[in-house]
Amino acid sequence: MIQEIIIAGFGGQGIMLMGQLIAYAGMLENKNVSWIPSYGPEMRGGTANCSVIVSNSIIGAPIVSEPTVLIAMNLPSLEKFAPLIKFGGLAIVNSSLIDRFPNRSDISIIKVKANDIANQLGNSKVANMVILGALLEETKVVSGESVMKAFTKLFANKPDLVSINQNAMAFGQSHVSASGI
Repeated sequence: MIQEIIIAGFGGQGIMLMGQLIAYAGMLENKNVSWIPSYGPEMRGGTANCSVIVSNSIIGAPIVSEPTVLIAMNLPSLEKFAPLIKFGGLAIVNSSLIDRFPNRSDISIIKVKANDIANQLGNSKVANMVILGALLEETKVVSGESVMKAFTKLFANKPDLVSINQNAMAFGQSHVSASGI
């Protein structure tokens, strides 16, 4: 098993956190992982993306040029990275902010209204965890349990964040399950 993932969006959308959580969870599951962040020149609101590889075997190079999965949190990210997705790959798209989708019949597209769901949960900052839940449900790249262990360790000084983020991830997972995708 190998998943090569690009996660992209605006700075401040939790792009890097998603990548870190996937990589950390992969390590907890004794998988081989890599995580490479990339930031635009702006501090907040600019572009941000990261590449994550999770594999059962040794990773030859940490660069992701043809992702098996793209998570796009905004339209510029979708437009930039969707053409790179491998044949048979997957795009998970924040349809709260994106209203145009790739015209590719060779990939699967999961549309998740991540911002809308996060607002319904009472915290707009958890849209990334909604999307992460959709990724976990669809790909099984790592377990939700491992992600929450990683989250709890990363935010040990903020235990009040665990519950809302766990709920957001569960909503993302149930979105994919309910869609029958």
